[in-house]
Amino acid sequence: MKFMTVSLPEEILREEGAGNFSKAKNMIKQRLKDDLPAMMKERLRYELERIDRILKCYGISEEEARKKMFDSITEFSESEYRRLNEIGALDCILIEGKRVYETRFFENLIFLNPEYRKRIKEDEEGKKAKEYLHKRLNELISGDRPKKYRVIAEIRLKPKIEDGKEVRCWLPFPKEEFPIISVKMLSCSHEEYRVSPNETPQRTIYMEDTPREDLEFSVRFEYTIQEQITRVDPEKVLSSEKYEFLKENPPHIIFTPYIRELTSEIVGKEKNPYLKAKRIYDWITMNVRYSYMHPYSLYENIPQFCASNLRGDCGVQALLFITMCRIAGVPARWQSGWYANPIRPGPHDWAVFYVHPYGWLPADLSFGGARRDIQEYREFYFGNLDAFRMIANSQYMGEILPRKKYWRSDPYDNQIGELETESENIYIDLFKHEINIISFEEIE
Repeated sequence: MKFMTVSLPEEILREEGAGNFSKAKNMIKQRLKDDLPAMMKERLRYELERIDRILKCYGISEEEARKKMFDSITEFSESEYRRLNEIGALDCILIEGKRVYETRFFENLIFLNPEYRKRIKEDEEGKKAKEYLHKRLNELISGDRPKKYRVIAEIRLKPKIEDGKEVRCWLPFPKEEFPIISVKMLSCSHEEYRVSPNETPQRTIYMEDTPREDLEFSVRFEYTIQEQITRVDPEKVLSSEKYEFLKENPPHIIFTPYIRELTSEIVGKEKNPYLKAKRIYDWITMNVRYSYMHPYSLYENIPQFCASNLRGDCGVQALLFITMCRIAGVPARWQSGWYANPIRPGPHDWAVFYVHPYGWLPADLSFGGARRDIQEYREFYFGNLDAFRMIANSQYMGEILPRKKYWRSDPYDNQIGELETESENIYIDLFKHEINIISFEEIE
C-alpha cells in the first residue's frame, strides 16, 4: 500500500470534498487512460475502491440521525442539534448534495463529549466488563503476583454471498508469542483447513467452501496466557540496535515533519530509551481522545491523522506511538488480535517497544488513555499488560497466507477475518462476525 503516499490530483480532491463522488470516479477513469507513473496509476485504481468504501461508511440520513439523537439523549433540544452541526461535532459529509452521517456518529459524539454520557442509557454489559477488568487491575497494582490462564475462544464468520464458485476465508488464529504459549486448535467448521506457521506476521486459519444460505466459517482454539508485569530500573536500560523496528514503513509509519517536531517537543533532551517511550506514552494518553474510526483502508496516513485531530481508536493511537518511538530511536512494533474479556470480547490493537536488557514491553495507549482519570490504571498500561488478550498479529501490514488475490477489507490488520470469491473481495458489509470467550480459567 505504499502508493497511498501519492497525492491525488487537485481536481479529484476538490470534487470528493464537495461530495461529488460520481464525478470524481469518472475523472479517475478518464485519467487512467493516460500514460501515468506506476504508483500514481495504482493510487487512482485504489481510489475507485476507496470511494465505494467511503460511501458505505456514511449510511445514515439526516432524518435518521436527528431521530437517534432525540430518542437517545434526555432533554435534547433543537438548538443543541444546530450547535453540534455548526461546530462539526457530528460526523457527516455531503454525498451528491445530501447530508449523510457516519454509521457510528452517535457513539463518537459520546466518546468525544463526556457530558453527554450522563444523559444516555448506561451500557450494562460494558459496565460489567469494565468492572471485571478493574477488579483484576486493582489486585495486580496492590501487589498480587502475575497469573497464568487457560483460555478457550472461538470466532464465527457468516457471509452473505449468493454468487460464486468458491469462497475463500482467512480467520485470525493465535500466535505463540509472549505472553501467549501452548496454542491448540480444538475444532473447525471445515474438515480441510490450513493454519499458517507461527512465524507468519499475521497468523490465520484458511478454509474454502461454496456459497450457500447457511454458510459459516468458524474455529475454536485454546491458549495459555501470562499476565505481563515488568519492573524497569531506568538506570539499567541500554540503547538497542534493533534497526528493523526503527525504520519508516509507508504509507503510515512515516517520519513527517510535523510528527518529527512533535516528537522532539515531547522527548526534549531525554536520552534514556525507556524514559523517551514513557514521555511519548504520557503525551498520547493525556491528549488523544478515543473515538471510532473509518476502516483503516480509507486513511492516507493514520499517525498524522491522530497527531492532527487528537483522536483515534486503539490502533490509531498505537501507530502514532510506534512512529514517534522510532523517530526517537526506540524500537517499536505492532501487536493485535482481541481484547479477550469473557464478558465482552472484541478486536483490539496495542504496541510493544524494546528496551535492553528487558526486552519487548507492551504499551496499550487506548486502555491507558481511557483511564487517565485514575493514575494507577494509566501507568499500568505502560510496560504491563492484563491477560485479556489474544495475539494474532505481530506486524502491521503483514502478509496472510495464502495471499489474497484481491484487495483486503483491512489491508493492514486481521482481527475478524477476510473473505473473497474467485472474482472479487468480499467487503466487511457482507459478512458478520462473532467472537466468544468460552472459558477463562486461572491455572497458576
